[in-house]
Amino acid sequence: MDKNLFKGTVLGHPSQLFVLFFTEMWERFSYYGMRALLVLFLTTSLMGENPGWGWERSEALGLYGIYTGLVYFTPLFGGMIADKLLGYRIAVIIGGFTMAAGHLFMAIETPFFFYLGLTALILGNGLFKPNISSMVGQLYDDPEKKDGAYTIFYMGINAGAFLGILLCGYIGESIGWSYGFGLATIFMIVGSLQFMFAKSIFGDIGSVPTDDGIADTGVSDSIPAKGTSSSSRISKWAIVGIILAIGVYFLNKIYGPGVDVSSAIGQINSFMPSLIIGAFVGILGFILSDPVMTKIESDRIIVIIVFTLFTIFFWWAFEQAGGSMTVFANDYTERNLVGGQALTFKIVNALLTCGAMAVITWVLIKLFNVTFKEISLSNIILSIAFVIIWGIVLWMLKREFSSDTTEVPASWFSVLNSFFIITFASLFSKFWEMKIITSGPIKFALGLFLVGLGFAFLAYGASGIPQGAKTASVSLLWLVLAYLFHSLGEL
Repeated sequence: MDKNLFKGTVLGHPSQLFVLFFTEMWERFSYYGMRALLVLFLTTSLMGENPGWGWERSEALGLYGIYTGLVYFTPLFGGMIADKLLGYRIAVIIGGFTMAAGHLFMAIETPFFFYLGLTALILGNGLFKPNISSMVGQLYDDPEKKDGAYTIFYMGINAGAFLGILLCGYIGESIGWSYGFGLATIFMIVGSLQFMFAKSIFGDIGSVPTDDGIADTGVSDSIPAKGTSSSSRISKWAIVGIILAIGVYFLNKIYGPGVDVSSAIGQINSFMPSLIIGAFVGILGFILSDPVMTKIESDRIIVIIVFTLFTIFFWWAFEQAGGSMTVFANDYTERNLVGGQALTFKIVNALLTCGAMAVITWVLIKLFNVTFKEISLSNIILSIAFVIIWGIVLWMLKREFSSDTTEVPASWFSVLNSFFIITFASLFSKFWEMKIITSGPIKFALGLFLVGLGFAFLAYGASGIPQGAKTASVSLLWLVLAYLFHSLGEL
C-alpha cells in the first residue's frame, strides 16, 4: 500500500524510523532524567549547598508511586484520542510540548508549579507515548522487518534513558535541582521541534483519522440482544466496579495494616488499591461481556489478563529503580571513592558515556546524509542538540577528572539498566532465535525469577544494616548486581 512516504533508507530501514528514534530518545532523556532526580530532590535536607524539600522518604515514595502509576495509565486515553480525533502526529507534538512545559514548571521549584509540572508530564505522556510507538508499526507491512524496527527503536529508548539519567542526574545533584529539571526541558523541546519539522517525510502515516480508527471488518452487524448494548454494559460494570472499590476500601480500613493519611499523598495512597481493583474488575467484565466476541477472542483476552497480572509484579519490583533503590543508593551505599577506585570509575564512566555518544552520533550522521534536503530544519535542530550534549559530556568528564576524589551520584546507578540492556540485547536476541525456550509463560517466569534474584543480592548486601538506621556504607557492588539481574529479567 502506497503511504506517500519519503523513500530514503538508513541502515536498511525507512529514514522515518530514525526520526522517531531520536524523538523518542529525547523524550526518554527528559523522562528518566527527571525521574532520577524526583525522589532525591524531595528527600534532600532543606539545609546544605543544594537543598531539597526535606520530605520523609515514605511521602516522597508515595508521590513517586502515584506519578508513575498515572504515567502508565494515561496512554490508554491518549491512544483513544489520537485514534478518534487528532491522529498520531498531532498527538505526539501536543504531548511533547506539554511535557516540555511540565519540566519547565518543575524547574521553578515552588509547590504550585511542581504539582502543575507533574500533571503536565502525566497528561503529555498520555498523548506522546502510545502514538509514537504506533507510528513505528505503521511504517512496515512486513512483520519480520517490523520486529527489527522495534529493536532499533528500543535502543533509542535506552540511549535516551542512559544520557538523561547521567547528565540530568549529575547536574541536578552537583549544580542544582533546577538546572537538572531545566536540562530535561531543553531536550524535550528539541525532540518535539525535530519531529514537528520532519512531518513532510511521513506521508499519510499518523495523519488525522478519517474514521473512528477501529478495525471493525468482519464483525457481525447483527443487533445485540436487549440489555447488551455498550451503554448498558458500561453502566452495569461501572456500578460493579464502584461497589467493589468501596467494599475493598472499607475492608482495608478495618483489617488492613493502615496507611498514614495525615497528608494528601497518604490519603490518595489509601484509596489507590481499592480504585485499581474496582477499575480492573469493571473493565474486565465490560470486555468479556461483549455479545459479539467469539470464544477464541475471549480466550485470548483471558490469556492477556493472566500475563498482565504477572507483569504487574514485574514492574512493581522493577520501578523501585526510581524509588527505594534510589534511596538506598543515596543513603546506604558507599559512594565516596579515592585513589585507584576513583580513577577506575572515572575511566569506566568516560568510556560508557563517550561510547554511547559516538554510536548515536554516527546514526545521526547517517540520517543527516539521507534526509537533509527533505527536512533540513529538523536535522539542523538535531545537530545543534548533539553539539550541546557533547559539550555537557566533555565538561562533566573534565570536571570529574580534575578532582582527586569521586562521589558517585546516587542517580548514576540507574544508568546501569540502560547499559546492560544495550550490552546484552543482541545476545538475548540470538538466544531466542535458537528456539531453546519458546514458551511465553516460561519467559515470564524467568524474568520474574531474575528480578527476584537481583533483590536477593541487594537484601544480602543490606542484611548488616541495623533496623531503623538512617545511613550506612554498603558496597556499591550489590546495587550493580541488582541492576544487572533486573536488566536481564527485563530482556
